[in-house]
Amino acid sequence: MGITPTFFDRDLSWLAFNDRILQEAAKESVPLLERIRFLSIYSSNLDEFYRVRMPVLMALHRLSGKENDDNSTDESANLQKAREVIFQQLENFGHILTGQLIPLLKKNHIHLLYNEAIPEQVLEKVNDYLYSQVMAFLQPVNLSDEKNSFFPGNNKLYFLVQAEEDGIERNWIVNIPSDQLSRFYSVTIETIQFVIFLDDIIRFNLDKIFKGANIKGCFSFKITRDAEIDLKDEYGDLSDQIEKQLLKREAGLATRFLHQPGIPLRVLYFITSRFNLSSDSITAGGKYHNLKDLDQVPVKNNELVYDKWPPISPADINYEQSIFDQLKKKDLCIHLPYQSYNPILRFFNEAAIDKNVEEIYVTLYRVASNSRIVNSLISAAKNGKKVMVMIELKARFDEANNIKWAKRMKSAGVQIVYSASALKVHAKTALVKHRIDGRTVYSGLLSTGNFNETTAAFYTDHIMITSNRELLREVELLFLFLAKRTKPDPDDLINFEHLFVAQFNLQQRFIELIDREIANARQGLPAAITIKLNNLEERVLISKLYEASQAGVKISLIVRSICCLVPGVAGMSENITITRIVDRYLEHGRIFLFHNNGQQDLYMGSSDWMNRNIYHRIEVCFPVKDEAMKAEIITILQLQLNDNIQAVRIDENLNNIKIDNAKPPDQSQRQIYLLLKNKDKELV
Repeated sequence: MGITPTFFDRDLSWLAFNDRILQEAAKESVPLLERIRFLSIYSSNLDEFYRVRMPVLMALHRLSGKENDDNSTDESANLQKAREVIFQQLENFGHILTGQLIPLLKKNHIHLLYNEAIPEQVLEKVNDYLYSQVMAFLQPVNLSDEKNSFFPGNNKLYFLVQAEEDGIERNWIVNIPSDQLSRFYSVTIETIQFVIFLDDIIRFNLDKIFKGANIKGCFSFKITRDAEIDLKDEYGDLSDQIEKQLLKREAGLATRFLHQPGIPLRVLYFITSRFNLSSDSITAGGKYHNLKDLDQVPVKNNELVYDKWPPISPADINYEQSIFDQLKKKDLCIHLPYQSYNPILRFFNEAAIDKNVEEIYVTLYRVASNSRIVNSLISAAKNGKKVMVMIELKARFDEANNIKWAKRMKSAGVQIVYSASALKVHAKTALVKHRIDGRTVYSGLLSTGNFNETTAAFYTDHIMITSNRELLREVELLFLFLAKRTKPDPDDLINFEHLFVAQFNLQQRFIELIDREIANARQGLPAAITIKLNNLEERVLISKLYEASQAGVKISLIVRSICCLVPGVAGMSENITITRIVDRYLEHGRIFLFHNNGQQDLYMGSSDWMNRNIYHRIEVCFPVKDEAMKAEIITILQLQLNDNIQAVRIDENLNNIKIDNAKPPDQSQRQIYLLLKNKDKELV
């Protein structure tokens, strides 16, 4: 390559994505309650960053501190830069909330009380709520008494209260029970709706909790803890091991002690010593924490939210005919959440009851809390069918829910398979084997997203329903491998011809496809690549895209979140553009389009291009062969590349740059919805 490739830092890139969320919260064209929801999303994302990534940055910082001063200290610089970026973003967050959104709520007769006293006209109702509901959950702890043990839970809300009684000052911890009660209490007086933080109902009534004491100070705080769990290789039952580790997770290393400003220094030293907190975890914040709870603000007003887009019932699906019979004629594709999820539910439900179905196989990564799909798998097992489910117990923050469903399925006779400790199964595949007239017939699902009816309502994904025997025979080979619960053996790899499977051939097949575009460009032929991902980090594949750019291949990337590729650099990536789309739905589909001198090869699948996906997971990407389906997905990709309302371009400095051109306004998610809606009208 002509120049040494450079890469964005993955954590700073992730923070740039979260800044894009803030941009949406600040946008006047977005409905008011949706802007508040974007603030909630930002706060939730930041909490996850402190749980997942900040421990890594802190560990690297400590390691770099042990090195010789002459050595590189990039890790220390990244930690400091991340903190600076977060500080600036939180300043912006506060300005958006208090300077824009709260005043707009007031204009709509909604008073969200923020850093202000509770008005007299609602005190009677608030006091009744305090005595009848809130006090049932309050558990003050005298921290000044060393005999009292107290361990702050992860991201739980607390007050540190200084109370003086009989001339003795004591430090008390008072819990804010937002996990048992709503974070907000609402009361309407005449035409005004007052929305009050649970925190303030407690804060302004401490005299009722500490009767006769002189309250000298009250300061909110929370502690965020490392979310990593430590699994040993194949010791005992994996579900038991994970359940034990989940308990330890809540007692993990504190990565952030976030406190209200103004705590006396001596009290701050006391509490940090008592909780064994490191100095680099201490952060002063606002008066209210866990503002991810803003999505709980109890306001219902259809004029302040997005207009409704009811899911479209795909007209090319006959609802009076078995879905398996329809697959004999052609493959089907469901575009979520624009189209109804019912065909996917039908697939599993029909398989559970169809007398010709003998075997069902499925991979589950994140299971809905009330999963109808899992219930149909349980019914299938009870109906005498062989059901094998590869359920990933190590899906971060979904471990407990997945364990619950795994146990329920196992007790119903479902064969449950867990992945090896060091390997996650992130593939989204399902296979049904029918016995018809003495021969085996295959049906299956290949998806870009989880089989989860909850997230299907707001994640954009694509699910191909197919009876393609060549593809599904390879899916069957994958399930046979997964049942072994071993890592792939380099000397005994399955020869996947049609599927791209991480740990087997996925990275190499994508490199080959990029190389073909490079060869075409060097021969003067048209050459182009369009890729849509959630995250782009893995340097081998990024470097190959740099090489393609240098050869003259036109590369259009749509990357929602982490992006370590630096676009627009002369001699390295001047032929690469990166689009980021944030809108009402979470962009989640992974799509790969290679020009192939006009033959257009299209693939979809579960795999982002991150180190974890390429090297530590089982992923599946699959070809789209049906010409009508391929054309439709390519049209969807083009609509997203044309977006000049909800899309931004990522520049060479990692900034989210507004697209300012002379084209008419074009909002891709709305255009995709209209495209599919009009298509189904034409088919009716």
